[in-house]
Amino acid sequence: MLRSCYRPFERCLGRRGDGLLWHMDLKPHASGDFSIAVVQANSSLEDQGQVFTSPSATYVGIYDGHGGPEASRFVNNNLFPHLHKFATEQGGLSADVIKKAFDATEEEFLHLVKRSLPAHPQIASVGSCCLVGAISNGVLYVANLGDSRAVLGRRNPREERSAVAAERLSTDHNVAVEEVRREVEALHPDDSHIVVYTRGVWRIKGIIQVSRSIGDVYLKKPEFNRDPIYQQFGNPVPLKRPVITSEPSILIRKLRPQDLFLIFASDGLWEQLSDEAAVEIVFNNPRVGIAKRLVRAALQEAAKKREMIYDDIKQIGKGIRRHFHDDITVIVVYLDHHRGSSNRRFKHSTVGCTNAPVDIFTLNTDETRKNRLSSIP
Repeated sequence: MLRSCYRPFERCLGRRGDGLLWHMDLKPHASGDFSIAVVQANSSLEDQGQVFTSPSATYVGIYDGHGGPEASRFVNNNLFPHLHKFATEQGGLSADVIKKAFDATEEEFLHLVKRSLPAHPQIASVGSCCLVGAISNGVLYVANLGDSRAVLGRRNPREERSAVAAERLSTDHNVAVEEVRREVEALHPDDSHIVVYTRGVWRIKGIIQVSRSIGDVYLKKPEFNRDPIYQQFGNPVPLKRPVITSEPSILIRKLRPQDLFLIFASDGLWEQLSDEAAVEIVFNNPRVGIAKRLVRAALQEAAKKREMIYDDIKQIGKGIRRHFHDDITVIVVYLDHHRGSSNRRFKHSTVGCTNAPVDIFTLNTDETRKNRLSSIP
């Protein structure tokens, strides 16, 4: 499976192009087409995204890192092989297969952290949200840790105002949501400060917003906070027990004739666009380049909030650009096969893995203009 993976580097080039935007306009999969786009805001791209295609299944993964790119890159390299391995052993996909793949990825990352701690103690505080979608035999599986999101666009014949409806398929594990705050507080009845409102948002222990992730070992393993190396270089947090988990929420549903497309995206998109707005954009525009169109719509919204235009934001270099928006990864998956139409462009023997770049090189070379724009507060 890994040998079949390849890294395409198609770019949106041009004098007025965004040097931090990478996209793939449209590619076939067994059940239709997919489109992918990524825009970088952080100094190192903390988002990772990939699509695995075969005649029997399509896997989609979006991994939104925090504290650094190490965890999201690790998940990008290791989760799909575990899914493939366990699905092969158990004769197909299931909730148990998905959970085992998540558990194995978490356990391997923990081993990496233990090995790396003497030379790189900060790795104990690196983590990643993890959103996975899979289509196999007409069944959709969605598994999630953190606040990346999967949204389904489906026909809406009963609603006169819109021909398409948005249906959220994933759970946001973010303590900004009251239900999630209550869930975390119920697990820690002896800790009145388990969730704190600080720096304008709710955070677990005043540090992290998501309650589930891969990594973030220092918030899961009390022994790491007692390690002298981590105490010297890291950010120790005294723990009685883990305060976040790696237990995914899993949804399984049979695809229906009215199901048109799926949008998988990191939190950077959903900070700017509602589920309904994103679904309307996909429904009302051509397939080619649709993921890039969603990213651009999000960036235009981010620019409006700062009373700017997107042409200004796209000239700002990575790192500084994080003050305006987060890394954004979007994968749009069109659903055709279950309606009885075969995708003739997808050969029955085709197996491939499309990965977004690990980091995006800035094409802008006008340092004077970049420095001027980067000073915008």
